[in-house]
Amino acid sequence: MGDKKIRVAITHGDTNGIGYEVILKTFADQAMFDLCTPIVYGSPKVAAYHRKALDLPTNFSIIEKAEDAQDGRLNMLATFEEEVKVDLGQPSKEAGDAALKALDRAMSDYRSGLYDVLVTAPINKNTIQSDLFHFHGHTEYIEQSLGEGKKALMILMNDTLRVALVTTHLAIKDVADAITQEAIIEKATIFHQSLKRDLSISNPRIAVLALNPHAGDGGVIGTEEETIIKPAISELEKAGIQAFGPYPADGFFGSGMYFRFDGVLAMYHDQGLAPFKTLALENGVNFTAGLPIVRTSPDHGTAYDIAGKGIADESSFRQAIYAAIDIWRNRQNYDEPLANPLPKLYHEKREDGEKARFTVKKELPKS
Repeated sequence: MGDKKIRVAITHGDTNGIGYEVILKTFADQAMFDLCTPIVYGSPKVAAYHRKALDLPTNFSIIEKAEDAQDGRLNMLATFEEEVKVDLGQPSKEAGDAALKALDRAMSDYRSGLYDVLVTAPINKNTIQSDLFHFHGHTEYIEQSLGEGKKALMILMNDTLRVALVTTHLAIKDVADAITQEAIIEKATIFHQSLKRDLSISNPRIAVLALNPHAGDGGVIGTEEETIIKPAISELEKAGIQAFGPYPADGFFGSGMYFRFDGVLAMYHDQGLAPFKTLALENGVNFTAGLPIVRTSPDHGTAYDIAGKGIADESSFRQAIYAAIDIWRNRQNYDEPLANPLPKLYHEKREDGEKARFTVKKELPKS
């Protein structure tokens, strides 16, 4: 297992953004090919356009199907044949359609077992909308496509901070109604399991943030802390999950309390992501936990303002690849002992009054 080259599928994202720039810069480093076999789901012609416009040295090989991907090279899988006009820095429906075609092919190939992990370059959530894509982002789309009924959890992480969200891409006016005891318990439970299985933290400690300023000030500013969040934390504790709080978000991050915890559960998008991106600088990663597939992405968007200027930093994208590989390996290590459990022991009943002895009960290994 340790010698296996992990196949990393990469979707090219919005073709007018910095997706191809960070992909090509990442794989200009030959050491990346010692870690994985990359398969870029996109357009060789668009990739060549970006490479020339940015004067990048990265070479790639064109393939027609994922099965043809070879180790030691950047494999460029053509996901559509149509010409795509590249207008760097400008949103367009054409670029959104190109992003969706790459994503759709990647979803199909994962179902066929043609790669191990998925790393997605940024999309424009407006231009990608269509009859086939009516989601708020990658997370919701992948949950429906590959979730097998399981719920996704958005986690933003680096080496020192991991922030998960109870609500994700939701308008602020709708957040309070979406914060329920059930939602907090569900997301915290997924978070707890992901910290153990995906990130190899044996007994994780989770800090739960408040919804209102000053944690509601005893009900003066809001009551959700007393009526929803604290009861949810109590239920989590009964289930054996170490959850603490609720903590006012400003003081929690401002005082550095996040260093005391393995994960932070935020109530809504900007409450968790604004401080995370301030603290994470260029090494943050977006990880979609809770699903059978391992999917990561950089923690930035299409960055139209710098597209085509050659100044995009590929650090977050590279970290997304590292994280996906680490999580995949952690899952293998976590699941392996569970696949073939040790034989169970039981007390053999004796009718003669003698002391019972242990006997091995043989069981077939689980498939």
